[in-house]
Amino acid sequence: MWECAVCRRTTEHGWQCPGVGNGGHHVLYRVADTTFGPGSDNENPFVAYDSRLEWARYASSLGLGHDARVKLIADTDDALITHGGVGFRVTPCTRANELSEVLGFTSTGGVWLKDETNNVGGSHKARFLMSIALVLLAEESVGIRNANDRQPLAIASCGNAALAAATLAEAIGWPLHVFVPEWGNPTVIEQIEHLGGTVTRCPRLPSDPPGDPCLFRFRETVAKGAIPFAVQGTENAYCNDGGRTLGWEIADTGVRFDRIFVSVGGGALATSVGQGLIDGQASMLFHPVQAQGCAPLARAWEIAKAAQYTATQAAAHWDECMWPWEAEPHSAATGILDDETYDWLGIFGVLDALGGAPITATEVHIAHAHDLVVRHSTIDADHTGTSGLAGLIAQRQNVGDHERVVVPITGRRR
Repeated sequence: MWECAVCRRTTEHGWQCPGVGNGGHHVLYRVADTTFGPGSDNENPFVAYDSRLEWARYASSLGLGHDARVKLIADTDDALITHGGVGFRVTPCTRANELSEVLGFTSTGGVWLKDETNNVGGSHKARFLMSIALVLLAEESVGIRNANDRQPLAIASCGNAALAAATLAEAIGWPLHVFVPEWGNPTVIEQIEHLGGTVTRCPRLPSDPPGDPCLFRFRETVAKGAIPFAVQGTENAYCNDGGRTLGWEIADTGVRFDRIFVSVGGGALATSVGQGLIDGQASMLFHPVQAQGCAPLARAWEIAKAAQYTATQAAAHWDECMWPWEAEPHSAATGILDDETYDWLGIFGVLDALGGAPITATEVHIAHAHDLVVRHSTIDADHTGTSGLAGLIAQRQNVGDHERVVVPITGRRR
């Protein structure tokens, strides 16, 4: 069951809030009424956490039992390995000993890095898109969709999400339209096109309202019939479904963490990881991290805090709390430069449940974090991928030397 955080309507399907067509916001769905089963030790998280995933509940309602769902996952995973060399696996979360020492932590505390750089597409993003892909494939398998007449997928992205989308779309043989900023990484764009994605560069047009032109072009395409293959929960809530597996994996490490620092662009990663931690009964302070050059979440948090809004109350004051960053955003961490934190209500809900507060990292912090990971770990990440660590560096004086901190490293250097 999915519930709209603004108008409180519920629906069995996670594509979009039924109230949007009545002039409301594109709003966040949150997952409710999750059933926890026994799970498994399968190395593929979509199999291991099948009993917890909302896409699986929906597929079950279509008549696909456990074995049929596992086959769908395995077939997709095999195709990913054939096309890209890697499938979905539980990703490592280990103490970075040298980095912990450099940052001044004791032997009982330290920094644990959850490494997503060897995931499908080289980042965490494919986790979010896999749930959407599985819903589509499940619908095809029961005849709801016609496998011979596939509507194109569409995504708006700064880079990593688009590459993950192209990798997954090629594996399942689905056409894909990708909307990227004018300053998109040429290497990433070349890879997307090599994988068969149709790329559209999106300049900021004077006729556009404030906000991300990539998202505007994406929404125009979806309005014409494309399927939202999105990493914004406001555009397709199933992305937050697959993303929760990252939080469950952290909760299942058995380590009692004191804090987590999670990078924030559009907000799906922080929302999903936070929901996974809550579902997994993990308790730690939660710190979503944005770049100083684009920090709409931190601004919204201060506004809501001053007005003493809970997450639910803030939902009723969307325009008062959240609007696009006025200036064109800039940062070395290009993958978190979303004009608006689309999944901000989900993050607020996590903060209400776990405690903590948003962190704004300067470009000095972002550069330092990247340098530390490159020099004191074996992870070859980009600046976006290490931006969560920049939040820890910004707050280091407020973090005890004995504390155990976890940081997702979200993307590979291209």
